[in-house]
Amino acid sequence: MSGETDKRKNVIEISNLKKAYGEVRAVDDVSFAVKEGEFFAFLGLNGAGKSTTINIICGVINKDEGKVFVDGVDLDQDAMSFRSKIGVVYQESALDKNLSVKDNLENRASLYGIFNQDFEKRLNEIDELLDIKGILKKTFGKLSGGQKRKVDIARAMIHNPKILILDEPTTGLDPQTRRTVWQALEAIQKQYGTTIFLTTHYMEEVTDAHNIVILDGGKIVAQGSPLELKNQFTGDFIRLYHADEKQVKKLGLPYETLPECYKIEVKNTREATQLILQHPDVFQDYEITKGKIDDVFLAVTGKKLNEVSK
Repeated sequence: MSGETDKRKNVIEISNLKKAYGEVRAVDDVSFAVKEGEFFAFLGLNGAGKSTTINIICGVINKDEGKVFVDGVDLDQDAMSFRSKIGVVYQESALDKNLSVKDNLENRASLYGIFNQDFEKRLNEIDELLDIKGILKKTFGKLSGGQKRKVDIARAMIHNPKILILDEPTTGLDPQTRRTVWQALEAIQKQYGTTIFLTTHYMEEVTDAHNIVILDGGKIVAQGSPLELKNQFTGDFIRLYHADEKQVKKLGLPYETLPECYKIEVKNTREATQLILQHPDVFQDYEITKGKIDDVFLAVTGKKLNEVSK
């Protein structure tokens, strides 16, 4: 992360958080911090503890042990005042399917004392970011999946919170709709400097995160920026095209046979460069890529994210 990001204050601080359901430790001694204006991502399979942690932060369920601070407020001391600073998009929508989009948003705004002209002004501001004016009169239950998700985000943003928490917000959406949702989130963060706290199992959604925490079995198994995680837990890869497998084997490095190339694993870019200079006859057509977050996740958990079952 940049030096600028490092200097920002923590808006969420979690210390030694624990939550158990009988013998199952849903959250097992978890500690992390989220900085102001940061894009923070939680990664993990179903049951890893992501949603439980979010529900504790939002005051939906009680923790067993640990400390939780939201924008400097200790939840043990004041479990209510911080809620105006948080907007939450859950996996299941919290809106009334029988009401219009506008009525849903107006009801939500009233909970924060936003009425009449103040509501109309806020609605126009949100429309500029999310482009929902065309569906305001439609019944929420009749909207498409992508439209519903944008309205869910509008609901969470109606009171202009400092922190927007999203629990797997694009699950079940097609790739094009997911991109539309993320364009809206990027616009929100750019316009308001909103802190975004995301849980997901889509790798492309965390590539631009400032910080990532990987959970497995209720425990943190890795955390850091995408680059830090890649450098720590995975190496670089050379994709070698139009080569003979006998030549690849002689290199003495782990490799994978793909439909159009051989994927050779190296420790880092320096080793890749040395290898290519030493064997110019082999490396006629190639490309070097860094490991991906998928590779990091597999390295630290022994599992693949596509094992997620819905």
